[in-house]
Amino acid sequence: MAYHEIETRWEGKMQFNSLVNGHTIIMDGPEKVGGEDKGPIPKPFVLTALSGCTGMDIVTILRKSRKEADTLTIKVIGQLSSQQPIEYIAMHLVYNFTGDEANKDATLNAVMLSQEKYCGVSHMLKKALPVTWEVWYNGVEIYNNKILAAAIA
Repeated sequence: MAYHEIETRWEGKMQFNSLVNGHTIIMDGPEKVGGEDKGPIPKPFVLTALSGCTGMDIVTILRKSRKEADTLTIKVIGQLSSQQPIEYIAMHLVYNFTGDEANKDATLNAVMLSQEKYCGVSHMLKKALPVTWEVWYNGVEIYNNKILAAAIA
């Protein structure tokens, strides 16, 4: 069975450093909670993991199909609960691509494969909360299931 393992060490005040595959990730709180703001707070790393997982899927899928985007940005919005414990209650991804119009369909297909088949972070999160996404290509929205999710609710 495969495992991932990290080690996190308290560095004083509110700073914690995690060793992840030989890379140090610094987490810290803002000054108002006793930190020194030397790094982000931990919770947004869940959003980061989601964007990195799906982004790597998409790049891999497009390369295998010999199609590539010129640029790709992924914004992830995590909606927080209003009561303790403060947790994410929904997530929405905004994929923004630029590239050759001939690659638009392949790009949308890569996003859908990532979200529906390959991205383990998204798959895991979908067990706990709604994960929706929209896709923009050369400034035009080509897919949005958040609208559909809102209509159903």
